[in-house]
Amino acid sequence: MGRLIYSAITSLDGYVVDAEGRFDWAVPDEEVHAFVNDLERTIGTYLYGRRLYEVMAAWETMPTDARPTDARPADGDRRPTGGDRRPVMLDYARIWQAADKVVYSTTLDGPSTSRTRIERRFDPDAIRRLVASAEGDVSIGGPTLAGHAIRAGLVDECHLFLTPVVVGAGVRALPEGVRVRLELLGQHRFAGGVVHLHHRVTGAR
Repeated sequence: MGRLIYSAITSLDGYVVDAEGRFDWAVPDEEVHAFVNDLERTIGTYLYGRRLYEVMAAWETMPTDARPTDARPADGDRRPTGGDRRPVMLDYARIWQAADKVVYSTTLDGPSTSRTRIERRFDPDAIRRLVASAEGDVSIGGPTLAGHAIRAGLVDECHLFLTPVVVGAGVRALPEGVRVRLELLGQHRFAGGVVHLHHRVTGAR
């Protein structure tokens, strides 16, 4: 039996995207990226909404070998490029490509990546069965989809990476109008000022 895990990089005031739709302020540095990679090694399945899936799908064509190149991603772009062969990028590409993906969308015609299927509606019971039968952990990505899962009492653990910036408005990492009890399992401070908080969900309040 696996765990359903929600992870997000947020501003200090709790947003994953600011009011202008930007998230360049949340691009992880090498230290944070390597830490995230280690957390993701237990993931066997990723659950996405359409928009996050379309961003993450760039990892499908990311090389997993270390041939040298001078290419680098544009400043503020969280998506990988085929030329970025830094070890943390190659490592994450291997992790992501090896996992299954489930995308919840009513508009997507079909998947653009391998090991991917489309689901037309969010079914809490189906997700419970998926997690219960999983050999690895299941990651749920994106605040909207994760919000549905939190409201349904599905999420087992949360990993939040608090970035030292306040953006004032945007898309919140956690849903409004929901109260849950949490147990702090761990915390870590990175050299660049990011703080990682790891919580277990212990029940509704």
